[in-house]
Parts: sequence; C-alpha cells; structure tokens
Amino acid sequence: MKSGFVAITGRPNAGKSTLLNKIIGEKVAIVSNKPQTTRTKILGIHTEEDCQIVLIDTPGIHKPHNKLGERMEKYIYTATQDIDVLVYVIDCNIYDNELEKERQALKGLKANNTPVILAVNKIDTVPRLNVLPVLDKLKEIYDFSHIVPLSAKSGENVDELLGIIRDYLPEGPKFFPDDLVTDQPERQIVAEYIREKTLRLLNKEVPHGVAVEIEKMTLKKNGKYEILAAIYCEKQSHKGIIIGKGGEKLKQIGSQARQDIERFLGTNVYLELWVRVKEDWRNRESFINHDIGFEK
Repeated sequence: MKSGFVAITGRPNAGKSTLLNKIIGEKVAIVSNKPQTTRTKILGIHTEEDCQIVLIDTPGIHKPHNKLGERMEKYIYTATQDIDVLVYVIDCNIYDNELEKERQALKGLKANNTPVILAVNKIDTVPRLNVLPVLDKLKEIYDFSHIVPLSAKSGENVDELLGIIRDYLPEGPKFFPDDLVTDQPERQIVAEYIREKTLRLLNKEVPHGVAVEIEKMTLKKNGKYEILAAIYCEKQSHKGIIIGKGGEKLKQIGSQARQDIERFLGTNVYLELWVRVKEDWRNRESFINHDIGFEK
C-alpha cells in the first residue's frame, strides 16, 4: 500500500482546481475563468486498491493586495510543506514575458527535496506542434522531476500524471476511508457553489469582493434541504448589481447554484439568498476568521 500528500499549485488560472476535480471524479473545488477563484486550501482524496493520494489544491500564486490575499498566500505556503510530491500547473498558452514570473513562483516554493512535477495544462486548446516549443522553454526555468502535457478538462494524460505521482509515494496506510473524496464540510461546499455562480455571472471587480455565509442548512422530515445563505459584498453599488433589475441576477445565481447543490446533496433543495454589504471585508481579520468560516 502506498499513500501520501500531493500539493497542486501554480499561478492563477492555470487550471489547478479543474485538475483536482478530474482526478477525484467529483466537483469538490469551484472553477471559473477569473483569477483567485480558489481562496483556501482544498483537500481531495483519490483512492485506489493499493494507493491513496491526498491532493491539496491551493490558491493561485500572486502578490497579495489585502488581508484576504495574505491569508491565501499563507495557505499556499503551508500546503507545500511536509508533502511527498508537488504538482506545478502551467497553462500551455504561456507567453515568453510570463516565464520569469513562473520562475520566481517556483523559486519561492522550493524549500526541500520534494519532487516537482510540471503539469502543462490545456493542451487541447492549441495545435499539438505548438506544444513542443513551450515544453522546451519550460525545461529551462526549473529542474522538474517530470513534465506531463495534459488537459485537465478532457482528462487527456491525467492517468499518466497519476502514475508518476504514485511512483514517488512512500509505503504507508490509508489516511481516509475509501468512500471519502474531500474533508470539506457540506456547508463550505454549498457556500462555494454559490460563490462560483457569482464569479461566472458577475463582471469586473464585483465577484472578487463577494463572500458567502450559510446561515441555516436544515434537512427536513420530507428529505428536502432548506438552505438560507447571505452573499456579502463590499459596496452598496455592488449590492444592486448582484441583485439585478427586479432581482433577476440574484434569481439566476440561486437557480444555477441550486442545481449543483442538489446534485451534491442528492436531494431537492429550497435555497434562499440575501445580499448584505460589509465594507472592505477583505481587510477585516475578524470577518475573514469567524464570520464566513475561513480557516485561521
């Protein structure tokens, strides 16, 4: 039996959460095309007959601009300590002027002799002949243990990545039961599904200033969940944008979130959303720590 911990890291929008979800086979991390979608470390568990891989998804490596950003940076650091393998994800559509940023990000992560596997993601978005020059450039920025071109979206070469990870894992027992795919509480996953819809349906700065708190989550006798959730934003003007004309935008957020929540919980859901203003909450330690359930 082999088992171990694997951190998935990289700069924003590389496809880290998509890769985690593909490996796990369940949507345990939300995804969007906006940077910094992931705000905390997310644990995903991939179990086979003779192997258990505990994957840690992390926020994108970036320069923090507020207290929330500093917290996200801390998650990246702690997640990459005491691990067996580090998977660094890069979008294959990278430009030459971004290579130095990747080099610096990798330099900041290097703390021990942990093998670093480079996952060159989104190869399904470019002609195959264009991938080879990108691989040659990436070989020059870091001494990677392996380089795996893959598509987290389609699953191409993801099994190859798993095989390489498996080879590096030490012998050891399973850390989690076979049927567990994440350690996240149901409330946290439900809140993230709601936040994902704000990221997808809102534009510009508004979704980055959004947080979601599950105020009530009750399983009724009829087997249906009642969920009451608050969407926090930083400005009164943002509140109007989130609600939309005649409440249409908020209804759209709720409708799309409910579909994911019902699929996750396996039952019908009554979901009610409110929008509240908490000015500059991303710089308020007390709000980040307690009010919306971020880890300390």
